Amino acid sequence: MDEKKERASVIQASLFPWTAPHLLKLNYCTLSLVIFASANGYDSSMVNGLQSLPPWMSFMAEPAGAWLGFITIVYWVGLLLAYIISPSISNRYGRKVGLYIGMVLVLAGAVLQGLAPSPGAWIVGRALAGAAASFWSCNAPVLISEVAYPSHRAVVTSFYQSGYYIGSTLAAWIIYGNLGTATSWSWRIPSFLQLILPLCAFPGLVLCPESPRWLTSQGRGEEAEAIITRWHAAGDQGSALVQGQMAEIRAALDSESKLAASASYLDMFKTPGNRRRLLISVSLAWFAQWGGVGVVAFYLTDVLKSVGITQANDQLVITACLQKWNLLCAVIAACFMNRVGKRPLFHASAIVMLASYILITGLSGSFAANDSRSVGIAVVPFLFVYYAGYSVALTPLLTAYPCEIWQFNLRSKGLSLTWISSSVFAVFNSLVNPIALEAIGWKYYFVFLVVLLVYGATEYFLYPETKGYSLEQIRTLFDGDETDRSEGSEV
Repeated sequence: MDEKKERASVIQASLFPWTAPHLLKLNYCTLSLVIFASANGYDSSMVNGLQSLPPWMSFMAEPAGAWLGFITIVYWVGLLLAYIISPSISNRYGRKVGLYIGMVLVLAGAVLQGLAPSPGAWIVGRALAGAAASFWSCNAPVLISEVAYPSHRAVVTSFYQSGYYIGSTLAAWIIYGNLGTATSWSWRIPSFLQLILPLCAFPGLVLCPESPRWLTSQGRGEEAEAIITRWHAAGDQGSALVQGQMAEIRAALDSESKLAASASYLDMFKTPGNRRRLLISVSLAWFAQWGGVGVVAFYLTDVLKSVGITQANDQLVITACLQKWNLLCAVIAACFMNRVGKRPLFHASAIVMLASYILITGLSGSFAANDSRSVGIAVVPFLFVYYAGYSVALTPLLTAYPCEIWQFNLRSKGLSLTWISSSVFAVFNSLVNPIALEAIGWKYYFVFLVVLLVYGATEYFLYPETKGYSLEQIRTLFDGDETDRSEGSEV
C-alpha cells in the first residue's frame, strides 16, 4: 500500500498545469475533435429546419407521412450501414484514418446535396452525411480518450457529445437566416454549409497525434512512448508520468493480446465483465432516446402554438435558445466531471428528469382538458428543467462513459454499439411517437415515466464510478483485480 501511495505521489507531482504550452496545444487538438460531434448535430438537425422552407418543400415534392419519414430516416440508415465497417477500420488502420474517411464522405454528401438536381440525389447526399457521422462517432471520442492528458480526460471526453448542440444551434440559425429567400438557394446554402464544422476541425485533426494505445497494439511502442513524452511530459523522457502510462498500457495490452487481433462483437458476451459493459452501453442508449426527449421536443411546438407563438421564425428562435441552454448545462457538467464524478451526475439526471416529466405530464393533461393559456405557459419552464436533467448526464456521458468502461480491444466496437443502439431507438421513436401521440395524446407520456423509473434504478445499481481511474485501471471494476489502482491518481 505504501508503494502505491508513493507511486501516486510521484505521478501527481509530475502533472503539469493546464496552461503549460504543450497541454494548450494538445487540448486544442482534442477540442477540435469535439467539433465532429457539432457536425453530427448540424447534419441530423438540418431536415427539421428545412421543413420550414417552402422552396425545399416544393423541391422534395411536399414531403409528408411515409415520404417525409424516409427522408428523415435515410441519414440514420447511412450511419448504421457504415457501422458495419467503421470500427474494424479504426482497429486496423488507426483512429485518425477513420476520421479522414468521414471528411471525404461529408464532402461528397454536402456537395451532392448542395448541387442536387433531383430529390433522389439530395437523399443520396443525406445518406453519405450519415455514413460520415458513423466514422466520426466511433473514432473521435475514442481518440480523445486515448490521447488526452490524464487529469483532463474525463472533462474533454465529456465535452464531445456536448458539442452536438453547437451544430444543432448553428443549423437552426442558418436556416432561420434563409427564411426570406424564395429560391432554391434557401436550402442549397445550408446543405453546402455542412462543410463548415468539419473544416474547422480539420487543422486540429492534422496536428493531433495518433492513439498511443493503438500504436502500442501494433508493435510501435517506441512511437507511442515518444507521443506521450512530447504531449504529456513536455519532452521529459524520464518523467514518472510517461513511464507509468506506458507500463499500464503494455500490461493491459499484454493481457488482451489473445483477443486484440480478432476481437469481435461476440466477445462482448463471453465474460461477466463484458456482459455488464454491454448492458450499460445498450441501456445508456435506450435511456438517451427513450427518456421522453423526443416527445418533449414534439410537445414544445404545440405549447408554443397554444400561447399564440405560431410563426415559424419565432418557434425557430425559441428552439435555438433551448439548444443553447442544453449546451450550457452539458458543458457545466463536463467541467465538474473530475470533481463530482459520474454517479452523482447520473443520480441528479434521473431525479430531475423524472420529477419534471411528472409535472409536464400533469400540466399536459390539464391543458388537454381545459385549454388554459396559463397552463400552456407553465409547461415551458419545466421543459427547460427537464432538458437540464438530460444534459448533465445523458449528453456528456453517452460517449464518454462507453469509452471509459470498454477495454482497448473492444473500445471502438463498444462505442459503436452504443451509437447503433441509439440510432435504432431514434428510428423507432421517429416512426412510433407521432402515431402514439395522435392516438392517445398526452397519456402516451406515462410510457416514458416508466422508462425514467427504470433509468434511475439501472444507473443506481449497475453503473460504477470511474472517477480517479485510468483507462487501464477501470478494467478492475468489471474484470477483477487484474491491474493495480493507484489511489488518488489518474494515470
